[in-house]
Amino acid sequence: MQRDTVEWPTLALLVLCYVGWAIGTTWAAALWLPLGVGVSALCIALHSSLSHEVLHDHPFRSRPVNEALIFPALGLLIPYQRFRDTHLAHHRDAVLTDPYDDPETNYLTPVQWRGLPRWGKTVLGFNNTLLGRMLIGPLVGQISFMLSDWRAIRAGNSAVLRGWLWHIPAVALVLWWVIASPMPVWAYVIAAYLGLSILKIRTFLEHRAVDRASARTVIIEDRGPLALIFLNNNLHVVHHTHPKVAWYKLPDLYAQNRAQYLKRNEGYVYRSYAEIFRRYFWRAKDPVAHPLWPWRRD
Repeated sequence: MQRDTVEWPTLALLVLCYVGWAIGTTWAAALWLPLGVGVSALCIALHSSLSHEVLHDHPFRSRPVNEALIFPALGLLIPYQRFRDTHLAHHRDAVLTDPYDDPETNYLTPVQWRGLPRWGKTVLGFNNTLLGRMLIGPLVGQISFMLSDWRAIRAGNSAVLRGWLWHIPAVALVLWWVIASPMPVWAYVIAAYLGLSILKIRTFLEHRAVDRASARTVIIEDRGPLALIFLNNNLHVVHHTHPKVAWYKLPDLYAQNRAQYLKRNEGYVYRSYAEIFRRYFWRAKDPVAHPLWPWRRD
């Protein structure tokens, strides 16, 4: 599919995202703080989705220009360069869900799972329900992510260190704004956490552990507000098949080739996020230990 020279829908949404975020941290927070937190959280989640568009080379064909557009770290916790590098590594479909080679997987090897203390198994088991993923998933994921990056920095990985150093001014810019706004910093931290919680709804079942790599990626045929916040990334197998296609073109691409995509992912499809909430809010979709990984070796 031919790319637009300038992707105006993405630029327009970027402007709306920043305007909404500014309103959330100022007028809405002054009117009623929970309203300000809620509006800010939605904009933080949307900003993350827009950052995902940027790392796939949207809306312009210039990486420096694209990355400048999303430089402020509205979500506070994830350095953009680290998000970019780990996500692009995740796009190697052959290693999707691999506990070692997929940096976005939630699976452990059976040996790792067996070595956890009971409380660790309880925490990760709860994290594999949708309720748990939303409540503690951001914390569990952040701790794991930061520990992994700390080990990489100690081992001399300059790219990881550079990603965190660039994150400092990106966070400072946001905190400067928040300190000057009516929203307390503690309330903004809550908004950032809620933004990550919203994103965990999308990532909860994006991939499953099956033998065939192309069948590991989900389709969620939702066209509601969550699909907009996620920029149609709920049509996830379409995105993995065509990662350079802009978010606003994914629904038509899916509609034109629905049977082909469902054949590709062997019918791994849900009708809506409402269906996912009904089925998995209290119940785990997967085991924590990768079901196809051997138990006798690591």
